[in-house]
Amino acid sequence: MLKAPEFWVAVAFVIFMALIWKKASAAIGSMLDARAEKIRAELDEAQRLREDAQATLAAYQKRQSDALKESEAIVAHAREEAARIRAQSTADLEAALKRREAQAMDRIAQAEAQAIAEVRNLTVDIAIAASRQLLSQGIQPAQADKLIDASIADLPRHLH
Repeated sequence: MLKAPEFWVAVAFVIFMALIWKKASAAIGSMLDARAEKIRAELDEAQRLREDAQATLAAYQKRQSDALKESEAIVAHAREEAARIRAQSTADLEAALKRREAQAMDRIAQAEAQAIAEVRNLTVDIAIAASRQLLSQGIQPAQADKLIDASIADLPRHLH
């Protein structure tokens, strides 16, 4: 058997295979280790990106919540301002109406005073006219009393 060339070819093949296997297994192991390290790095990167995405999502949700609260506060402030303006407008309108009513009452009082003055003037004019008539005709006192009574009774007709 030691003299058979097939034996030595088989021994050489086994040694050759052992050497190649040793180097190949080291190369394959290092390739697999590198591939595993690359996958591990990609997983770590994916985990970091996921955490960043969750942090960004939380930040955006917080911003949205803050914006919603701020918009609600703005709407509430606008409603309060509208109510205040409405109340102020109502108060201003009531004050303006009271001023106009007071002005109208003043005008009415002035018109009444003017009407009373006109009535007095008319009464004086009628009395003067009656006096002139009495003086010019030389009327008896009994007749003068009748004329004065008639003039006084006639006043309402002249006033209207």
